[in-house]
Amino acid sequence: QVQLQESGPGLVKPSQTLSLTCTVSGGSITSSYFAWSWIRQPPGKGLEWMGVLAYDGSTHHSPVLKSRTSISRDTSKSQFSLQLSSVTPDDTAVYYCAQEVPSAGTVASWGQGTQVTVSS
Repeated sequence: QVQLQESGPGLVKPSQTLSLTCTVSGGSITSSYFAWSWIRQPPGKGLEWMGVLAYDGSTHHSPVLKSRTSISRDTSKSQFSLQLSSVTPDDTAVYYCAQEVPSAGTVASWGQGTQVTVSS
């Protein structure tokens, strides 16, 4: 079974860039059956899909966040990463990485989530 683990700083200052990494074990991020996404949940709000990394390295981003997000990968470490630039307190949220099954339109596995607070 695939396991995902987010890592990164829990506190980021406004205007800085938030950087998170997801380490995948038990599966390959280059498998054509899966895609790898970032999802967040601000306090008191619902889940927000941020973007996805396909098996071939291509990425797709939420139109709302597209100008501020970047997703990349390191296949040698079985990791993929999120960068969110110019953060504000509104970016405070629990950030999750997840394994998607594009053919089914579902999420197969989730990381445990990591709290990121944007504050000076």
